[in-house]
Amino acid sequence: MPKFTNGFTKMAAPVKDGKIWRHRLMVKGVRVSGTFETKAAALAWEATQRVQLADGKAKIIEETCKDAFDRYEREVSRNKAGKRWEVNRLAAMGATSLGTVKIADVDETHVAAWRDERLRTVSGATVNREMNLLSHVFSVARKEWKWLSKSPTTDVARPKVKPPRDRLISEDEITAICLALGWDQKAPGMVPTTKQHRIALAFLFAIETAMRAGEICGLGKADISGRVARLKMTKNGFPRDVALSPRAQEIWAMVPDGFDISSASLDALFRKARERAGVKGLTFHDTRHEAITRLAGKLGVLDLARMVGHRDIRQLQTYYNATADDIAAKL
Repeated sequence: MPKFTNGFTKMAAPVKDGKIWRHRLMVKGVRVSGTFETKAAALAWEATQRVQLADGKAKIIEETCKDAFDRYEREVSRNKAGKRWEVNRLAAMGATSLGTVKIADVDETHVAAWRDERLRTVSGATVNREMNLLSHVFSVARKEWKWLSKSPTTDVARPKVKPPRDRLISEDEITAICLALGWDQKAPGMVPTTKQHRIALAFLFAIETAMRAGEICGLGKADISGRVARLKMTKNGFPRDVALSPRAQEIWAMVPDGFDISSASLDALFRKARERAGVKGLTFHDTRHEAITRLAGKLGVLDLARMVGHRDIRQLQTYYNATADDIAAKL
């Protein structure tokens, strides 16, 4: 077998096995191998395995995918505003069979197997979000750490995603849910005295502002200034100012120190009220769709995107539900 001056023994040229190419090397008694789609990819992998250190000695890439996930979490995720989701997902990925694969050996077949395994328990949309994270991990491993010659996610098919929810909320449903929470919108001078009352007000506030449940629960007295609510942290990691309608200001005046409810309590008690009200197929997050649909009839697209926090205005197409008659009326 030919030997290289850096200690590599090339065991054989890449060998075609059906639709894939297999290649093996031995470096100072350590055997490494991989499977590839093309012979060129196999040779590129060989070159990656022979990365030279400053003293001229060969570096063997023995790290696993879990090692890559852990390093990415330490060096990249921790610096992001919305790090919690990434930290949890990276840990979960490391605990799967993919985590045990050596980074030098990982290829499309491993990623596809991981994808299919995840699809047994979560939706295609969730898998797509996780694949975006996985792709970036491998991209950093390739460009900055020199652990890979190509990303194994590039040619893996993404799962189909169900159409986005377009659930709107009727006035009758709003009234029924509020009454199920003990809140009568028509009662003059009513004051919130229970947690259920505050959840009803949070529900109405969400329909006025398009804020998410967590954003509403996190609001405090210092976050409201006149007609503007200041959100210091949002889902996409950026702060956002939200204009308050007169109705939103009226609701806030009833709870000037905040709604004083946790996201978990809001979710649990809202679900119970929904069942008591006999409303089907509704989630609290549907208030965002309802709110954005209403706001779309009042605001231009740029103002709307700024208020609801969409940095890509194309995302607003998910929420905009104007009918042809509505558009014709504007003409």
